Amino acid sequence: MASSRASDDECSPLLHSQHGGDVVESQQHLKSRWWSIRVMYLTMFLSSVGFSIVMTSIWPYLQKIDVSADTSFLGWVIASYSLGQMVASPMFGLWSNHRPRREPLVVSITILVAASCLYAYVHVPASHNKYYMLIARALVGFGAGNVAVVRSYVAGATSLSERTGAMANISAFQALGFILGPAFQACFALIGENGVTFTAIYLQVNMYTAPALMGAALGIANIILIFAIFREHSVDDVGRQVHSINYEAQESDDAEKEGDGEGEGDIDQVAVVSTNILFFVILFVFAIFETIATPLTMDMYAWTRTQAVFYNGVILAAVGVESVIVFIAVKILSKRTGERVLLLGGLATILVGFFILLPWGNQFPKIQWEDIQNNTIHNSSYWVSSIKSSSNHTVEPTGCPAEQSWCFYTPVIHLAQYLTSDIFIGLGYPVCNVMSYTLYSKILGPKPQGVYMGWLTAAGSAARTLAPVFVSQSYAHLGPRWTFSIICAIVSLAILHLIVVYKRLVAFAVRYRL
Repeated sequence: MASSRASDDECSPLLHSQHGGDVVESQQHLKSRWWSIRVMYLTMFLSSVGFSIVMTSIWPYLQKIDVSADTSFLGWVIASYSLGQMVASPMFGLWSNHRPRREPLVVSITILVAASCLYAYVHVPASHNKYYMLIARALVGFGAGNVAVVRSYVAGATSLSERTGAMANISAFQALGFILGPAFQACFALIGENGVTFTAIYLQVNMYTAPALMGAALGIANIILIFAIFREHSVDDVGRQVHSINYEAQESDDAEKEGDGEGEGDIDQVAVVSTNILFFVILFVFAIFETIATPLTMDMYAWTRTQAVFYNGVILAAVGVESVIVFIAVKILSKRTGERVLLLGGLATILVGFFILLPWGNQFPKIQWEDIQNNTIHNSSYWVSSIKSSSNHTVEPTGCPAEQSWCFYTPVIHLAQYLTSDIFIGLGYPVCNVMSYTLYSKILGPKPQGVYMGWLTAAGSAARTLAPVFVSQSYAHLGPRWTFSIICAIVSLAILHLIVVYKRLVAFAVRYRL
């Protein structure tokens, strides 16, 4: 009976009148609130897609527009997105505390749309093209800083009984965006490197620029949905809502709650910091996985730029399908096993995935200079990327660049190893991502979560900033053996840390037996 009553209350939350007294929430208001939350799911998904949709093509595009770019600069280009997001998140979050959330959302998405268009035009300048790409990606990341606004809105627009599921859905949409973005890129690979040129507006629509233009179009659609569907809603822990939102009063009230939590119990700060550390590691290793995919396959299997973009897009699309299945399964399994067990299992699965990538055997990768006529090697810091054949077509060199000394003594990573690793990492990452968000939300309990969610966002952005820089440097100078060994060590330490703090990672209500 009590369970049935709780279920009814959850489906029919209460509205708190300004004049006192509670009234049952109308069906129209309930529908408006949840459609607004769904628009936030879409916004989170599109922000993630903006990051991942060009991931498999950044390296070949960078090589094409600027011959002076190397793998070290690639790391900075990829990291610039997360750096921009890390800077913008607290700014947009603070803005949303004082003004309607529609304002920072529309401004941030507009920046994302403009930056995506800039990315499509980085080939136009006569020089320094790689720096224009760096700026474009940093601005895309700055526009994606609205994730703090999205999370704070969803946390404030749901009751406690609704919040865990809603926060889990946000992390699922975010992870899905990271994984499915390359699937769109794979489709655009069919356009080819030349594509279609619109001379009047200096626009080349090819396999490199089409994904960015698609991201801009999706951003415009997102803005339209925010104006047409999104409405401000704020409910308390039991689902009651004040008719009007006073942002300054709300901020003051949140501050009072944070300082007044002694009677209800304090948040376990060790659990909070531990979850942030684990989340950092999870996003760090997955960012490495996405960053290294294209250069690794081009070096190991002598794939051309077009082949690397297409094949990796297909592979990551398959991983995306796998992740959708995992998202469905994880909600069912978490009710039986709990978040901690699944988080531990997810980390162990990621560890296995990177361990499989360690090179072994007697077969070595093809050296890139074999495709250069007469085996001519130019004495410069940058090896010539293409030569002209007698038929006046560009011959693209393939294989492991001779400037990377490890190419001569590091065994090739077999394609079966790479595909098996993709399967394991694609299984472990979505589990860890969803479980860390869900567990974090439960650890915080009824306390205001805005500041704490900001910490988690910053931890994730910092991970995605540092990971590409780390892997581009270590891969270029040390090779895959040392790179993947270091990653295995990092994930092993994360597993050990989780085991040590395992008993403290419990829900707020369980800790205080509420």
